[in-house]
Amino acid sequence: MEANDSQQLLERLASLLRSESRKLLFEFGLQPVHFEALHYLSICNQYSDTPMAVTEYLGQTKGSVSQTLKVLEKKRLLDKTTDVSDKRVTHMAITKKGRKLIDKVLPSPALDMAGGQLTQSELVKINNALRTLLNSMQRANGRKSFGQCSGCRYNIKNGVNDFLCGLTEEPLSTADTLLICREHELG
Repeated sequence: MEANDSQQLLERLASLLRSESRKLLFEFGLQPVHFEALHYLSICNQYSDTPMAVTEYLGQTKGSVSQTLKVLEKKRLLDKTTDVSDKRVTHMAITKKGRKLIDKVLPSPALDMAGGQLTQSELVKINNALRTLLNSMQRANGRKSFGQCSGCRYNIKNGVNDFLCGLTEEPLSTADTLLICREHELG
């Protein structure tokens, strides 16, 4: 019964957030799925800024994601570039216009206002519980975690502000370690 209650609460919260998102995005001619892709691309690292990674993150079909990315590119919210070493790979980067849109929409004004009515301790507990639930659902369904490099088992700290990805053996900056990665594995 507890899982039922959790699902109902999460679905209601998601519905409220989607409704607000639709209203905010209407003036830009975007749907929530367009914004979800744009937001993902704004928080992912250089290993995860490809159409395939967006597809995996959103759990959408390749065709749906392809159409979404075309809309974002047409509206000049993202730029596509071909990988220097592998011409088959396309990378995407958020434009200044895309960043301004993200900053306007996030955090959700309604969620920000509601969060302001909670104590810092309550917010920390809620975020920790939601993170734990998300990780559990991802493991249970065989989904990638898309976590921050800082919490990845491949992240090797060599010194102050000196990191290395143990998977790719490439150096990482402190800023890189705060981005999410499709290769993330819990440490």
